Amino acid sequence: DKANLSVLGYDPEKYYSGRSPLEALSIGVPMKDTDIALRCNIVTISEEDVPYRDFLQAFLQEDVYYMNEYMNEVAGRTFSFFDVANKPSEKADPERFYHGFVLGLIVELAGQYHILSNRESGFGRYDVMLEPTDRRQKAYVLEFKIKSKREATLEDTLKAALAQIEQKCYDAELIARGIAREQIRHYGFAFEGKRVRIGKMRHIDRDIPLP
Repeated sequence: DKANLSVLGYDPEKYYSGRSPLEALSIGVPMKDTDIALRCNIVTISEEDVPYRDFLQAFLQEDVYYMNEYMNEVAGRTFSFFDVANKPSEKADPERFYHGFVLGLIVELAGQYHILSNRESGFGRYDVMLEPTDRRQKAYVLEFKIKSKREATLEDTLKAALAQIEQKCYDAELIARGIAREQIRHYGFAFEGKRVRIGKMRHIDRDIPLP
């Protein structure tokens, strides 16, 4: 890391603070100057199935019932209201918190998918995209939204997240790379404090502007 910074003209003694922020930025996790990135290795010491792998299976099989059950259980048992406060501030940004958490869950799919975060596509910037290494497999676009005062229910927030994927044509990058439209799936994640609502939608067949 230090050698690469030196080659790019940055003094490691001044700019290098560890590998964590570099890895976070490399996968598109949004970070402020005041944020702290922590890197850890997760080791499974049991051969029994672990819940997050069940979540991955549910994700790939489009089982939103289990995805909702898992996310709400984890949020209720593990997260603090400071982490998921509804009013973003310099100390707490709930959308970024959930964004990072979901990225951490799906990173194990990196062998099957190119996992992209906060990249431009169509008329905006999607939250997360999974592009399959095998073009015959499904592709996924994820959008995260925190419930606002304009939305009466969390279901309204979910609908807004799914609608944004369509309205801003986030599928454009996948289609340009040769992914068939019928293989693209959309997931919306809506959050209100520790409450989570996940929904899905298939790609709507219409003209998509290619980049």
